[in-house]
Amino acid sequence: MNAPKHQHLPTKWNPRLAASLVLVPLLALGGCTAVKVKLGMRVYLAKTPVSSMQASLPKGPAIAPGEKLALVAQFTQPDGKILLTEGQGKGKVLWSDITVTPTVVTADKKGNVMLPHDPRVSDGKVAHVTITVPSHPDLRAELDIPITYDYSFVSNFSGSKGSDGNNGLDGLSGASGTMGSTDPNNPSPGGNGSNGTNGSDGGDGGPGGNAPPVDVRVTLRSGAHPLLQISVSAAGKRRLYLVDPQGGALTVKADGGPGGSGGRGGRGGQGGSGGIGTPSGSSGSNGSDGRNGFDGSPGKGGIITVTYDPQAKLYLKSIHLSNRGGPPPIFKEEPVTPLW
Repeated sequence: MNAPKHQHLPTKWNPRLAASLVLVPLLALGGCTAVKVKLGMRVYLAKTPVSSMQASLPKGPAIAPGEKLALVAQFTQPDGKILLTEGQGKGKVLWSDITVTPTVVTADKKGNVMLPHDPRVSDGKVAHVTITVPSHPDLRAELDIPITYDYSFVSNFSGSKGSDGNNGLDGLSGASGTMGSTDPNNPSPGGNGSNGTNGSDGGDGGPGGNAPPVDVRVTLRSGAHPLLQISVSAAGKRRLYLVDPQGGALTVKADGGPGGSGGRGGRGGQGGSGGIGTPSGSSGSNGSDGRNGFDGSPGKGGIITVTYDPQAKLYLKSIHLSNRGGPPPIFKEEPVTPLW
Protein backbone atom coordinates (compact mmCIF):
# COMPACT_ATOMS: atom_id res chain seq x y z
CA MET A 1 0.00 0.00 0.00
CA ASN A 2 1.31 3.45 -0.87
CA ALA A 3 2.26 5.65 2.07
CA PRO A 4 -0.11 8.63 2.58
CA LYS A 5 1.20 11.88 1.20
CA HIS A 6 2.02 14.68 3.67
CA GLN A 7 -0.84 17.17 3.73
CA HIS A 8 -0.10 20.92 3.95
CA LEU A 9 -2.60 22.60 6.25
CA PRO A 10 -3.68 26.09 5.15
CA THR A 11 -1.90 28.83 7.05
CA LYS A 12 -4.19 30.90 9.30
CA TRP A 13 -4.50 34.52 8.13
CA ASN A 14 -2.83 36.91 10.56
CA PRO A 15 -3.83 40.51 9.74
CA ARG A 16 -1.30 41.99 12.20
CA LEU A 17 1.55 40.06 10.62
CA ALA A 18 0.43 41.06 7.16
CA ALA A 19 0.21 44.72 8.14
CA SER A 20 3.69 44.67 9.64
CA LEU A 21 5.10 43.08 6.49
CA VAL A 22 3.60 45.93 4.46
CA LEU A 23 4.68 48.61 6.96
CA VAL A 24 8.40 47.78 6.91
CA PRO A 25 9.02 48.45 3.18
CA LEU A 26 6.77 51.53 3.28
CA LEU A 27 8.72 53.11 6.13
CA ALA A 28 11.94 52.22 4.32
CA LEU A 29 10.92 54.69 1.62
CA GLY A 30 12.17 57.49 3.90
CA GLY A 31 9.14 58.48 5.96
CA CYS A 32 7.19 59.99 3.03
CA THR A 33 4.37 62.22 4.31
CA ALA A 34 1.76 60.50 2.15
CA VAL A 35 2.77 57.13 3.59
CA LYS A 36 2.55 58.45 7.16
CA VAL A 37 -0.92 59.82 6.48
CA LYS A 38 -1.96 56.51 4.93
CA LEU A 39 -0.78 54.69 8.05
CA GLY A 40 -2.56 57.11 10.39
CA MET A 41 0.69 58.58 11.72
CA ARG A 42 -0.14 62.04 10.31
CA VAL A 43 -3.31 63.89 9.24
CA TYR A 44 -4.02 66.52 6.61
CA LEU A 45 -5.77 69.53 8.18
CA ALA A 46 -7.59 70.19 4.91
CA LYS A 47 -9.41 66.89 5.40
CA THR A 48 -9.88 67.25 9.18
CA PRO A 49 -12.75 69.15 10.85
CA VAL A 50 -11.37 71.58 13.46
CA SER A 51 -13.27 74.06 15.63
CA SER A 52 -10.49 75.91 17.51
CA MET A 53 -6.73 76.32 17.79
CA GLN A 54 -4.24 77.61 20.34
CA ALA A 55 -0.44 77.89 20.41
CA SER A 56 2.16 77.49 23.14
CA LEU A 57 5.90 77.48 23.69
CA PRO A 58 6.49 74.52 26.08
CA LYS A 59 10.11 75.38 26.80
CA GLY A 60 9.38 79.11 27.06
CA PRO A 61 7.67 81.29 27.88
CA ALA A 62 10.55 83.60 26.94
CA ILE A 63 13.37 83.32 24.42
CA ALA A 64 16.98 84.54 24.63
CA PRO A 65 19.19 85.87 21.80
CA GLY A 66 20.65 82.96 19.85
CA GLU A 67 18.12 80.52 21.29
CA LYS A 68 15.89 78.16 19.31
CA LEU A 69 12.55 77.00 20.75
CA ALA A 70 9.81 74.75 19.41
CA LEU A 71 6.19 75.80 19.08
CA VAL A 72 3.22 73.51 19.69
CA ALA A 73 -0.17 74.12 18.10
CA GLN A 74 -3.23 72.40 19.59
CA PHE A 75 -6.41 71.82 17.62
CA THR A 76 -9.80 70.89 19.05
CA GLN A 77 -12.21 68.93 16.85
CA PRO A 78 -15.99 69.30 17.06
CA ASP A 79 -16.23 66.04 19.04
CA GLY A 80 -13.72 67.37 21.62
CA LYS A 81 -10.80 65.31 20.38
CA ILE A 82 -7.42 67.08 20.65
CA LEU A 83 -4.84 67.07 17.88
CA LEU A 84 -1.25 68.30 18.33
CA THR A 85 1.44 69.26 15.88
CA GLU A 86 4.37 67.02 15.04
CA GLY A 87 7.80 67.73 16.48
CA GLN A 88 7.71 69.07 20.05
CA GLY A 89 3.99 68.27 20.28
CA LYS A 90 4.60 64.64 19.21
CA GLY A 91 1.27 64.77 17.40
CA LYS A 92 -0.12 64.08 13.95
CA VAL A 93 -0.70 67.57 12.54
CA LEU A 94 1.77 68.56 9.83
CA TRP A 95 3.58 71.88 10.16
CA SER A 96 3.47 72.10 6.37
CA ASP A 97 -0.31 72.67 6.72
CA ILE A 98 0.28 75.67 9.00
CA THR A 99 1.54 79.20 8.36
CA VAL A 100 3.67 80.91 11.03
CA THR A 101 4.18 84.67 10.65
CA PRO A 102 6.91 85.87 13.05
CA THR A 103 7.87 89.31 14.33
CA VAL A 104 11.38 89.94 15.78
CA VAL A 105 12.00 86.16 15.82
CA THR A 106 12.31 84.00 12.70
CA ALA A 107 10.53 80.70 12.06
CA ASP A 108 11.38 77.58 10.09
CA LYS A 109 9.07 75.05 8.45
CA LYS A 110 9.29 72.64 11.38
CA GLY A 111 7.59 74.81 13.99
CA ASN A 112 10.76 76.28 15.52
CA VAL A 113 11.32 79.96 16.30
CA MET A 114 14.78 81.50 16.56
CA LEU A 115 15.98 84.83 17.94
CA PRO A 116 19.09 86.35 16.31
CA HIS A 117 22.27 86.39 18.42
CA ASP A 118 22.70 90.16 18.12
CA PRO A 119 20.79 91.72 21.07
CA ARG A 120 20.31 94.96 19.16
CA VAL A 121 17.65 93.17 17.09
CA SER A 122 15.50 92.41 20.13
CA ASP A 123 16.51 95.04 22.70
CA GLY A 124 13.37 96.60 24.18
CA LYS A 125 11.02 94.52 22.00
CA VAL A 126 8.59 91.63 22.43
CA ALA A 127 8.60 88.85 19.86
CA HIS A 128 5.32 87.69 18.39
CA VAL A 129 4.02 84.89 16.17
CA THR A 130 0.73 84.64 14.33
CA ILE A 131 -0.37 81.13 13.39
CA THR A 132 -2.96 80.52 10.67
CA VAL A 133 -4.20 77.53 8.68
CA PRO A 134 -4.78 78.15 4.95
CA SER A 135 -7.34 75.32 4.75
CA HIS A 136 -9.28 76.77 7.73
CA PRO A 137 -9.30 80.58 7.28
CA ASP A 138 -11.37 81.03 10.44
CA LEU A 139 -8.59 79.65 12.67
CA ARG A 140 -6.00 82.03 14.11
CA ALA A 141 -3.71 81.96 17.13
CA GLU A 142 -1.52 84.78 18.49
CA LEU A 143 1.41 84.32 20.85
CA ASP A 144 3.62 86.95 22.47
CA ILE A 145 7.16 85.76 23.29
CA PRO A 146 9.00 87.92 25.85
CA ILE A 147 12.75 88.41 25.38
CA THR A 148 14.92 87.27 28.27
CA TYR A 149 18.57 87.91 29.02
CA ASP A 150 18.61 85.59 32.02
CA TYR A 151 20.54 83.00 30.01
CA SER A 152 23.94 81.29 29.98
CA PHE A 153 25.61 82.76 26.89
CA VAL A 154 28.90 81.39 25.51
CA SER A 155 31.40 83.24 23.32
CA ASN A 156 33.94 80.71 22.06
CA PHE A 157 37.18 81.72 20.36
CA SER A 158 39.14 78.59 21.28
CA GLY A 159 41.79 77.13 19.01
CA SER A 160 40.95 74.32 16.62
CA LYS A 161 41.64 70.66 17.31
CA GLY A 162 44.78 69.21 15.77
CA SER A 163 44.51 66.69 12.97
CA ASP A 164 44.47 63.00 13.95
CA GLY A 165 47.38 60.82 12.89
CA ASN A 166 46.86 58.11 10.29
CA ASN A 167 46.66 54.50 11.43
CA GLY A 168 49.61 52.31 10.56
CA LEU A 169 49.30 49.52 7.98
CA ASP A 170 48.99 45.94 9.19
CA GLY A 171 51.84 43.61 8.33
CA LEU A 172 51.44 40.81 5.80
CA SER A 173 51.02 37.23 6.96
CA GLY A 174 53.86 34.83 6.18
CA ALA A 175 53.47 32.05 3.62
CA SER A 176 52.90 28.49 4.83
CA GLY A 177 55.73 26.01 4.39
CA THR A 178 55.58 23.43 1.63
CA MET A 179 54.21 19.99 2.39
CA GLY A 180 56.64 17.16 3.04
CA SER A 181 55.87 13.46 3.29
CA THR A 182 54.90 11.42 6.31
CA ASP A 183 55.17 8.12 4.37
CA PRO A 184 57.45 5.91 6.52
CA ASN A 185 58.89 4.37 3.38
CA ASN A 186 59.61 7.71 1.78
CA PRO A 187 59.71 10.47 4.43
CA SER A 188 60.60 14.08 3.64
CA PRO A 189 60.64 17.19 5.84
CA GLY A 190 58.00 19.90 5.61
CA GLY A 191 59.11 23.38 4.62
CA ASN A 192 59.40 26.21 7.15
CA GLY A 193 56.75 28.93 7.18
CA SER A 194 58.00 32.42 6.39
CA ASN A 195 57.89 35.25 8.93
CA GLY A 196 55.07 37.79 9.05
CA THR A 197 56.08 41.35 8.25
CA ASN A 198 56.01 44.14 10.81
CA GLY A 199 53.10 46.55 11.08
CA SER A 200 53.97 50.17 10.32
CA ASP A 201 53.89 52.88 12.98
CA GLY A 202 50.83 55.06 13.48
CA GLY A 203 51.19 58.72 12.52
CA ASP A 204 51.52 61.38 15.19
CA GLY A 205 48.59 63.72 15.87
CA GLY A 206 48.94 67.35 14.81
CA PRO A 207 49.25 70.18 17.33
CA GLY A 208 46.12 72.01 18.49
CA GLY A 209 45.55 75.53 17.22
CA ASN A 210 46.38 78.58 19.32
CA ALA A 211 43.51 80.79 20.48
CA PRO A 212 43.66 84.46 19.49
CA PRO A 213 43.85 87.35 21.98
CA VAL A 214 40.35 88.27 23.14
CA ASP A 215 39.19 91.73 24.17
CA VAL A 216 36.10 91.99 26.43
CA ARG A 217 34.42 95.30 27.20
CA VAL A 218 31.70 95.59 29.86
CA THR A 219 29.39 98.41 30.83
CA LEU A 220 26.20 98.64 32.88
CA ARG A 221 22.83 99.75 31.66
CA SER A 222 21.39 101.01 34.92
CA GLY A 223 17.71 101.14 35.80
CA ALA A 224 15.08 99.20 37.73
CA HIS A 225 16.48 96.01 36.19
CA PRO A 226 20.21 96.56 35.43
CA LEU A 227 21.66 94.74 32.44
CA LEU A 228 25.26 94.25 31.33
CA GLN A 229 26.23 95.33 27.84
CA ILE A 230 29.21 93.23 26.74
CA SER A 231 31.28 93.09 23.57
CA VAL A 232 33.74 90.28 22.82
CA SER A 233 36.25 90.89 20.03
CA ALA A 234 38.83 88.50 18.59
CA ALA A 235 40.28 87.53 15.21
CA GLY A 236 38.53 90.41 13.46
CA LYS A 237 35.09 89.44 14.80
CA ARG A 238 32.91 91.28 17.32
CA ARG A 239 30.00 89.74 19.20
CA LEU A 240 27.56 91.66 21.40
CA TYR A 241 25.68 90.40 24.44
CA LEU A 242 23.06 91.74 26.81
CA VAL A 243 23.18 89.82 30.09
CA ASP A 244 20.88 89.89 33.08
CA PRO A 245 23.28 89.64 36.06
CA GLN A 246 20.42 88.33 38.22
CA GLY A 247 20.78 84.76 36.96
CA GLY A 248 22.32 85.22 33.52
CA ALA A 249 25.99 84.74 32.66
CA LEU A 250 28.51 84.96 29.83
CA THR A 251 31.36 82.46 29.46
CA VAL A 252 34.24 83.61 27.26
CA LYS A 253 36.48 80.82 25.99
CA ALA A 254 39.92 81.21 24.46
CA ASP A 255 41.31 77.74 25.21
CA GLY A 256 44.15 76.22 23.26
CA GLY A 257 42.87 73.60 20.85
CA PRO A 258 43.41 69.95 21.85
CA GLY A 259 46.08 68.03 20.01
CA GLY A 260 45.07 65.43 17.47
CA SER A 261 44.99 61.77 18.49
CA GLY A 262 47.90 59.58 17.45
CA GLY A 263 47.16 56.91 14.88
CA ARG A 264 47.01 53.23 15.86
CA GLY A 265 50.09 51.19 15.02
CA GLY A 266 49.58 48.46 12.45
CA ARG A 267 49.34 44.84 13.65
CA GLY A 268 52.23 42.56 12.83
CA GLY A 269 51.55 39.87 10.24
CA GLN A 270 51.05 36.31 11.43
CA GLY A 271 53.90 33.88 10.73
CA GLY A 272 53.25 31.18 8.15
CA SER A 273 52.54 27.63 9.35
CA GLY A 274 55.25 25.03 8.93
CA GLY A 275 54.55 22.37 6.33
CA ILE A 276 53.58 18.87 7.49
CA GLY A 277 56.25 16.28 6.94
CA THR A 278 58.80 14.10 8.66
CA PRO A 279 59.83 16.18 10.42
CA SER A 280 57.31 19.04 10.10
CA GLY A 281 58.62 22.47 9.23
CA SER A 282 58.84 25.31 11.74
CA SER A 283 56.22 28.05 11.76
CA GLY A 284 57.40 31.56 10.92
CA SER A 285 57.51 34.19 13.64
CA ASN A 286 54.86 36.87 13.88
CA GLY A 287 55.77 40.38 12.78
CA SER A 288 56.03 43.10 15.38
CA ASP A 289 53.15 45.51 15.92
CA GLY A 290 53.78 49.08 14.86
CA ARG A 291 54.10 51.83 17.45
CA ASN A 292 51.01 53.93 18.18
CA GLY A 293 51.43 57.52 17.14
CA PHE A 294 51.86 60.22 19.77
CA ASP A 295 49.02 62.63 20.51
CA GLY A 296 49.62 66.14 19.29
CA SER A 297 50.49 68.90 21.73
CA PRO A 298 47.66 71.25 22.82
CA GLY A 299 47.58 74.78 21.49
CA LYS A 300 48.15 77.89 23.57
CA GLY A 301 45.28 79.74 25.18
CA GLY A 302 44.70 83.31 24.10
CA ILE A 303 45.22 86.20 26.48
CA ILE A 304 41.88 87.65 27.64
CA THR A 305 41.67 91.34 28.53
CA VAL A 306 38.54 92.55 30.32
CA THR A 307 37.92 96.30 30.40
CA TYR A 308 34.98 97.16 32.62
CA ASP A 309 33.19 100.33 33.63
CA PRO A 310 33.36 101.06 37.39
CA GLN A 311 29.56 100.69 37.66
CA ALA A 312 29.80 97.14 36.30
CA LYS A 313 32.37 95.99 38.86
CA LEU A 314 29.79 94.49 41.23
CA TYR A 315 28.49 92.26 38.44
CA LEU A 316 31.75 90.81 37.12
CA LYS A 317 30.86 87.48 38.78
CA SER A 318 28.44 87.00 35.89
CA ILE A 319 31.37 86.80 33.46
CA HIS A 320 33.35 83.54 33.39
CA LEU A 321 36.67 83.23 31.58
CA SER A 322 38.50 80.16 30.30
CA ASN A 323 41.82 80.29 28.44
CA ARG A 324 43.38 76.92 29.17
CA GLY A 325 47.04 76.92 28.19
CA GLY A 326 47.26 80.71 28.26
CA PRO A 327 48.34 83.50 30.64
CA PRO A 328 46.13 84.83 33.45
CA PRO A 329 43.40 87.21 32.26
CA ILE A 330 43.96 90.95 32.57
CA PHE A 331 41.30 93.18 34.19
CA LYS A 332 41.23 96.95 33.62
CA GLU A 333 38.79 99.35 35.25
CA GLU A 334 38.03 102.46 33.25
CA PRO A 335 34.96 104.27 31.86
CA VAL A 336 33.20 102.26 29.13
CA THR A 337 30.53 104.13 27.17
CA PRO A 338 27.31 102.37 26.07
CA LEU A 339 28.11 99.80 23.38
CA TRP A 340 25.00 100.59 21.31
